[in-house]
Amino acid sequence: MKAQTHRRLLVLLLLISNGVLAQTRPPRFTIDQVLSPAFPYGLVAARTMDRIAWIENERGMRNVYTAAAPAFAPVRLTSTAEDDGVDLRPLQISDDGSIVAYIRGHAPGVGGESDTPGWIANPAVDPDGGKNEVWAASTRGDRKPWRVVEARNFKLSPDGRWILHIKDGQIYRTSVDGRSPAGATPFFRDFGVSGSPVWSPDGRRVAYVSARKDHAFIGVIDLASRKITYMTPGVDLDSAPVWSADGKRIAFLRRPGLPFGVSFDRPRNLLRNALPAGFVESKFSGGYTLAIWIADVETGEGSELWHNAPGDTAFARVNRVYWAGDHIVFDAEPDNWRHYYAVSVSNPKPAPQLLTPGEGEVEQVSFSQDGRWLFYAANIGDLDRRQLWRVPVAGGNAEQLTKAPGLDTFPVVLASGEQVAVMHAETKRPLLVALVPARGGEPRTITKAPAQFPADLHVDPQPVEITAADGLKSHAQIFLPPDLKPGDRRPALLFIHGGSRQQTLLGYHYQQPHGFYHMAYAICEYFANKGYIVLSENYRSGIGYGRAFREPAELEALGNSEYRDILAAGLYLKQRADVDPSRVGVWGLSYGGILTAQALARNSDVFAAGADIGGQHLLGNTVDPAALSFQSSSISAIEKWKSPVILFHGDDDRNVRFNQTVGLVQLLRAHSIPYELHVYPNETHYLQVFSHWTKTFKQIDDFFDRALIRKERLGTSLR
Repeated sequence: MKAQTHRRLLVLLLLISNGVLAQTRPPRFTIDQVLSPAFPYGLVAARTMDRIAWIENERGMRNVYTAAAPAFAPVRLTSTAEDDGVDLRPLQISDDGSIVAYIRGHAPGVGGESDTPGWIANPAVDPDGGKNEVWAASTRGDRKPWRVVEARNFKLSPDGRWILHIKDGQIYRTSVDGRSPAGATPFFRDFGVSGSPVWSPDGRRVAYVSARKDHAFIGVIDLASRKITYMTPGVDLDSAPVWSADGKRIAFLRRPGLPFGVSFDRPRNLLRNALPAGFVESKFSGGYTLAIWIADVETGEGSELWHNAPGDTAFARVNRVYWAGDHIVFDAEPDNWRHYYAVSVSNPKPAPQLLTPGEGEVEQVSFSQDGRWLFYAANIGDLDRRQLWRVPVAGGNAEQLTKAPGLDTFPVVLASGEQVAVMHAETKRPLLVALVPARGGEPRTITKAPAQFPADLHVDPQPVEITAADGLKSHAQIFLPPDLKPGDRRPALLFIHGGSRQQTLLGYHYQQPHGFYHMAYAICEYFANKGYIVLSENYRSGIGYGRAFREPAELEALGNSEYRDILAAGLYLKQRADVDPSRVGVWGLSYGGILTAQALARNSDVFAAGADIGGQHLLGNTVDPAALSFQSSSISAIEKWKSPVILFHGDDDRNVRFNQTVGLVQLLRAHSIPYELHVYPNETHYLQVFSHWTKTFKQIDDFFDRALIRKERLGTSLR
């Protein structure tokens, strides 16, 4: 016993002499403190009064809130008081703001994404199983929230009296107030598969898509007469119906119907070269592939408003349109950036009018009630943040309404048009609900972070640019410890986001509804305050930097070119004068888990340890060493993997199948690679139970302490 104590003291003195313990210290705040804020999502606004509603994930307790003019004081409408793992989504509100509705429960698994299609996730292991139910609440507080019907999706009527939901390819209607029980038969029956219902502005009609394999119609049912009218039916694929403000017309997208070579499931690659035009690839007369049509609701008669140019591929990808005033508005990416465009209904031109110019991406949008203004969140001119903009729908100068250091997302215009509700965050402020004057100004937050949140102890991350070996430049954010001194050589951590269509930012993240990247930013702050140099890398294939960056060559199973940016980020850290090159760790979730495994397998000489959460380790479906997909996978380099890894995975993951971790562990065992394993039975990809996240982050913290700070010899763990 004395000998063991003597050895520990000797190791401690050795560490001190090497300057390791002198350069790391307990963090000034805890993981629990930095993860204490609620994560708000699902922001909506009423159409005829200034009322908003949203959902908050309060450390696993998901509740619905509302606030109304003039004070906009938040009022909680539901009373979940435990970390029950039950998701709430998507929030909808009636026009007058009196009713909100939402689904309680996780979306069921579907084929290809889940080993158990149709199974509703039950991450808290409720013996009664998971449910998918529509619930409603009164914003007046005159009754407790109530269950409406079991359903996977729904549409709330403008007056808040009814919901539409889909079951077995047909549309059902159920009374929201519960006085009229859910019917055992569909509200109406139509041939084919009915879906995508859209209420008319007055709630008297419903438009829907009637899909019929090789063609699809837009149908409109009058609720009083129960008459169904099809909008200019033909042989093509119609979708995305949207109502005019007066409810008299419908706009929709039309694409060519399926040709013989597709309808009969023949091999398209063989037929393309063997058959004349029209057998495999279909186009309209004139060579275009997408059109916007407008039809009269009463008669069903309509005409084409606009179509894309022959040979166009950018506008051909449009999948949704908005009717705002006298214009049809949609997003497209004809150049390097995703922007919004408009076509006049009364005076259409061949070329859509660009509404949102600039170097950057437009994400979420909202329209004023009169249809005159488009409000949007974008990173134009500030690629690592998001600001609020507005522009006239008829065209004109775009105005920036908010500015750095804020990140403003998910705008919803209030009924009066005087304010816009947003989700607002900063580098030291978590995501909060805020109001912005419609003409611009400082956001006024109406929700608050809890008292224990350590805002003043946060550091300000700085943008850096990293160049990979092939010359491609990527963006990253670096978090430096607040006590870093000249001559210090600190351990370092590289955080890798998932997606891969994702982007980390210079502030708290907005991605909904799970809030993982909000937590990940907090953990980067935690590690920096603990003494690590922290780098958050935005590798190629991520969003925010344009199409060329998002769609690179040799991506994923075609060569894994995105790993070149991860290696470059690791080398950047190792070469910094303030980093101990022998103590560089890496961690990430999902695609970040993929690249964490790549880093450890291909470059254990650079990355000394890693934490892999829900990662995929075999790209493709073959272990043939000659296959490019296998060569692009981390496990193709298993014999080079030396660094220890800690693994986390829920076994009801619908994004990355659990067999990816099962198979990896067999390889780690076979090659005597040190690993630790933490499995969450019944959990999903983005863990639904908040305590599972706190447990995961604390275990990662402890793992890196042992692997990078104390440099313990880590053995295999079967936990």
